[in-house]
Amino acid sequence: MKNIVILISGRGSNMEAIVRAREAQHWPARIAAVISNKPDAKGLGFAQAHGIPTAVVDHKAFASREAFDAALQETIDGFAPDLVVLAGFMRILTVGFVEHYAGRMLNIHPSLLPLFPGLHTHRQALAAGVSEHGATVHFVTAELDHGPSVLQARIPVLPGDTEDMLAERLLAEEHVIYPQAVRLFVENRLSIADGEVRIAETTSI
Repeated sequence: MKNIVILISGRGSNMEAIVRAREAQHWPARIAAVISNKPDAKGLGFAQAHGIPTAVVDHKAFASREAFDAALQETIDGFAPDLVVLAGFMRILTVGFVEHYAGRMLNIHPSLLPLFPGLHTHRQALAAGVSEHGATVHFVTAELDHGPSVLQARIPVLPGDTEDMLAERLLAEEHVIYPQAVRLFVENRLSIADGEVRIAETTSI
């Protein structure tokens, strides 16, 4: 039984999708905690309603990024995580923090990485005139939005699309691929070789 800790900063809709998928599909895992850097994050209420322990590590209470990450790491490790999942966690993490969870921390980014790292991905996609857009679940590394890709979802960019329209259509796809990627990890089907993710056909649980 693997322990999953999910980090959020707001509503945490991807967190909700993961929680619901775990419940419906009976993964050999439990959501050990949902942790936010914002006390008013709406996703905390969802987690509590589902019987999931929650915690807040308010980044505003710390004088430096390093001090915040140290406190966050201590809180996370109190739940003995096998996997840390970033679900709309709006903080840039220090190298030491990322290395501590190397190979066991996932993120979802709203673009077809390596295209459009960073913020405002939908705006970047429209400005570039691409014909398709998407989202990428990837392992987190020290280089922002550049970790090995696990799964991607693709959507067409339609005439007249706005940033909000792209975001809404893409979010529905994120809610599919993020739980899939987490389940692959839980079932020991993910490995990293030569900087690329390999997905085993069958579970090794």
